Amino acid sequence: MLKVFTSSWALFLGIGLLMIGNSLQGTLLGVRGKMEAFDPQTMGYVMSAYFIGFLGGSWMAPDLIRKVGYVRVFAALGSLISAAFIIYAVFVTPLAWALMRLVVGFGFSGVYVVAESWLNNTATNENRGQTLSAYMIVQMTGIVIGQSMLNFSDPGGYDLFILMSVVVSVSFAPILLSASPAPMSENNDRMSLGELMRASPLGCAGSFLLGGIFASMFGMSAVYAGEIGLSLDQIAIFVSLMYVSAMVSQYPIGWISDRVDRRKVIIITTAVGTVACAMGVLMSHNLIAIYVAAAVLGAVANPLYSLLIAHTNDYLPPSKMASASSGLVFINGVGASLGPIIVGYMMSWIGPDGFFVYNCVLCALIACYAIYRMTQRAAIAPEDTGSLYPVQSYGPVFAEAAAEMYADEAEEHD
Repeated sequence: MLKVFTSSWALFLGIGLLMIGNSLQGTLLGVRGKMEAFDPQTMGYVMSAYFIGFLGGSWMAPDLIRKVGYVRVFAALGSLISAAFIIYAVFVTPLAWALMRLVVGFGFSGVYVVAESWLNNTATNENRGQTLSAYMIVQMTGIVIGQSMLNFSDPGGYDLFILMSVVVSVSFAPILLSASPAPMSENNDRMSLGELMRASPLGCAGSFLLGGIFASMFGMSAVYAGEIGLSLDQIAIFVSLMYVSAMVSQYPIGWISDRVDRRKVIIITTAVGTVACAMGVLMSHNLIAIYVAAAVLGAVANPLYSLLIAHTNDYLPPSKMASASSGLVFINGVGASLGPIIVGYMMSWIGPDGFFVYNCVLCALIACYAIYRMTQRAAIAPEDTGSLYPVQSYGPVFAEAAAEMYADEAEEHD
């Protein structure tokens, strides 16, 4: 993996900086919203706008790239993101924030497509799996660093908004100045959503519900932490634990899933997540318990996306895997766009505990549906399934890259 980092360090650096800026903006808005007395329901709509923009951008970005090219799309969307970050501090109203979150979500969807495509273009068939793992590590590291920057200045001022704008602007330099050539635009056939749902009901339902969990973690965790009165240091630790734990759990969960029925692993991980979230509700006044609940939720939720993609590909021919991955990304995005709104309403109705109640219910629903699906379809022998590759839901390109690796492995197995 060291060779992967050294050969593509400029691209990894740019992607890491992007994650720092994006991670900081979500937490900063959650903290600043509390300072401005925005209620959780209002913040739910604000946070949801990012995922709506991201969902729309993920479908429009390929057309934009085909028309004007990767570099122009990257530069244009990057400029919009940097400007939106500054506008957050100038117009401190829920409507302005929601509009800017929509712009930022749209912009990041295109930026991720370009950055991931560029990185995927530099990978070879021999090191693509290592590149996926390295990419996940860079993502998680960027998120954790972004949380630590929350303490650099007063969230009630302008400094942090300017800082994250600068970080994102600087991230473009290593990517655009990389010696690696820009990737060629490709046209991929899409698998219909109906066909995908028939092929893998659990993959589709799980991706939809997991999108809601992801959105609550990425968009509403700081709002929850602020509502229960945590300090800035404690908020940063709370959010960071969700992603640090994911780096630790990804490999062992993947290793186990390659050796047993993946549905059993999905059931066990979501059941553990259900218990952890219940603990977060029942012991909400215990800081250590809250930290543990956050860490466990992140440890089971983040690898679950890879599990669902792998499970879906187990039932597909190699020719369908890449387009199926695109479909799962879309379904995940729909769930994510609804998640913060529902969490916001629940936190307004029942208090801050609504955050963990919401995630408890979604984890339980995935576990229960996976149990039901085990009664409807026989398991595939572990030796007939592909290996699990780590994938996150921040961008669609590497999800498709992982699907292509599954396809190559399936063809070799045949």
